[in-house]
Amino acid sequence: MKISSTALSASCLVVTLVGTTPALAAPVVPAAAAVSPDAAPSASHGGHDQGNHGPGHSGARLRVATYNASLNRGTQGQLLKDLSTRDNQQARNIAEVIQTNAPDVVLVNEFDYVPGGGAARAFRDNYLGLSQRGEAAQKYPYYYTAPVNTGVPSGLDLDQNGTVGGAGDAWGFGQFPGQYGMVIFSKYPIAQDQVRTFQNFRWQDMPGNQMPTSFYTPEQQRKLRLSSKSHWDVPVRVGKQTVHVLAAHPTPPSFDGPEDRNGRRNHDEIRFWADYVSSPPRARYIYDDAGSRGGLTPGERFVILGDYNSDPHDGDSFQEGINQLLDSPRVRDPRPASTGAVEAAALQGGANRTHRSDPKYDTGDFSDNPAPGNLRTDYVLPSKNLQACRSAVHWPRLGEPGSELTGTDPFPTSDHRLVWLDVRVPGGQ
Repeated sequence: MKISSTALSASCLVVTLVGTTPALAAPVVPAAAAVSPDAAPSASHGGHDQGNHGPGHSGARLRVATYNASLNRGTQGQLLKDLSTRDNQQARNIAEVIQTNAPDVVLVNEFDYVPGGGAARAFRDNYLGLSQRGEAAQKYPYYYTAPVNTGVPSGLDLDQNGTVGGAGDAWGFGQFPGQYGMVIFSKYPIAQDQVRTFQNFRWQDMPGNQMPTSFYTPEQQRKLRLSSKSHWDVPVRVGKQTVHVLAAHPTPPSFDGPEDRNGRRNHDEIRFWADYVSSPPRARYIYDDAGSRGGLTPGERFVILGDYNSDPHDGDSFQEGINQLLDSPRVRDPRPASTGAVEAAALQGGANRTHRSDPKYDTGDFSDNPAPGNLRTDYVLPSKNLQACRSAVHWPRLGEPGSELTGTDPFPTSDHRLVWLDVRVPGGQ
């Protein structure tokens, strides 16, 4: 495995697990490749390769990663067409970045949803599962993908332009259903019958929400969904232990007007997870797409993954933004970093010169003149009852191995960087 020398690693943090007793390690046996009736009706669950029992002997170390790969396309069906071959250059580059970092579980944002999981399987089999320029192929027997709100017609004039229809009137901005979707690839089994999705949760049902009620009509307020894509709780089985992968991709806090509807929605999409992992009283308002209520059971282990489109100090975030998670008493911030991001901020200048955040934590390479500059938008945030070890942002310095894949605009991969974290799962061998 080749990791860029610019990846800054955090020393392993020794954490005392209060009120937990690690279970004895057990062999990892692939679950049946069937769609669970408790999951989203159109969700696609990855099968398994016969005889592949996952990382079994890798101990309790689990590497989790998030990557906004920009594998979205402008027309429905184009991504599946691109991935059905083995020669799409962007897909090869994205796969190489993932292979270089070799995560056990990776969330890929901006990956168009295709019913039945065809695009997910094509990327896994034609790209991740084949060596790219000498990197070790990565085998992911399990995957999870499901419908998202982007591009799904609402039948309402949500952008208030006087007509109904188009990307701005979808439940989440998109040209077609599934654009900018998500997929999770895993080397460990996914507890398919325990997945919870929150695609249909209504924004108005969050107490104290930040919805700009003066902008939306009463009917729109009643019907508008909170998630611009979706929120997923995907339990991953590591031996006898479970780690909940909490995945989302909140809307960018921009592309709106003085009402700041996207900034406010971004804020509340982030708040959703902060409430979900908090105390039962605070999370009792939450309901999933199957009708079950409440948040995550106290004491459960989790990792929050995704592009949250919010920097702790810079950019257009509304009020607390991502700090609702970074300041949560149940969440640990390992602060992954790179020296490539520091170099990029210095070379590009512009808005980066006035930023308050340390550029070594940046994960996105955005327009610098006039704004917003490079930002920290992509997160891997473990629960405090997981032992957090090394972490990094994959952003090599110019001239270092892999820098040709991060590049500059037009990017050969994405304007976001892969972010990874190693955690220790007690009894999770």
